Amino acid sequence: MKTTIKTIAVSAVAATALMGASSAMAEGERYVLVSHAPDSDSWWNTIKNGLALAGEQMDVTVEYRNPPTGDLADMARIIEQAAASAPNGIITTLADPDVLSGPIRAAVESGIDVIIINSGTPDAARELGALMYVGQPEYDAGFAAGQRAAGDGISSFLCVNHYISSPSSTERCQGFADGLGVDLGNQMIDSGQDPSEIQNRVTAYLNSNPDTDAVLTLGPTSADPTILALEQIGLAGDIYFGTFDLGGDIVNAIRDGVIQWGIDQQPFLQAYLPVIVLTNYHRYGVLPGNNINSGPGFVTADALDLVAELAGEYR
Repeated sequence: MKTTIKTIAVSAVAATALMGASSAMAEGERYVLVSHAPDSDSWWNTIKNGLALAGEQMDVTVEYRNPPTGDLADMARIIEQAAASAPNGIITTLADPDVLSGPIRAAVESGIDVIIINSGTPDAARELGALMYVGQPEYDAGFAAGQRAAGDGISSFLCVNHYISSPSSTERCQGFADGLGVDLGNQMIDSGQDPSEIQNRVTAYLNSNPDTDAVLTLGPTSADPTILALEQIGLAGDIYFGTFDLGGDIVNAIRDGVIQWGIDQQPFLQAYLPVIVLTNYHRYGVLPGNNINSGPGFVTADALDLVAELAGEYR
């Protein structure tokens, strides 16, 4: 009888320990995503949704952090603070390697697994010791857009750059110019991020350069005010208009024929996939053997219904 009781007790202890280990594996991981986006940039809501869904599905803790004004020095400090909190992994953008490489490399050297998303390149991720890069090669996306526009007869354009301090933004404009086979020159403007100022600067440029064939914007922050500018000066639907990224107003403008196409880099995947990858890496030691391109893909008026339904949420 004593032996039986002892055996049951040991089995109970073992089962409890096993359950505890399983619970720790399921609940112990914590991942922090740090972006360069200011609070005012609604495009990043899709990133937040992808992060939250992945955290829920994998049963891990996820956190989103960003510099409220988009200040990159502030972002560098946030990465340092995130690393000091000893998460299992950091998911971060690389908006400016000169400012952010130091804190990211320090996090890697401290033993934290890092995945670069959105801005940056596979080469930059490798140089910093990150596990991988998940995002859209920005120059390549711009180049593909330029080639598409060239095929549609475009030879001059205005690139409305609302985040000119980010090298990735300039790569989009430069890639577009190279795809067209023209010099970028003064065809890129620093529009800032204030909607009224963007609208005014687009209006001023097009009034001063009436022979401009096309407008390229880099996301909802610059696209939405540009739509208003074109409506104000009577060019909506008459000037060739392409944009990076998606949003509610962009989708409506594509449907209405004001915007010819949007380049979808699938930001949902940029937040969702790193959490999945990191969790499986830490639980089972498995890791994809390559970087992941989340884009580019062109969204046009054809087959727009699902995109329209999910724009700003998951698309």
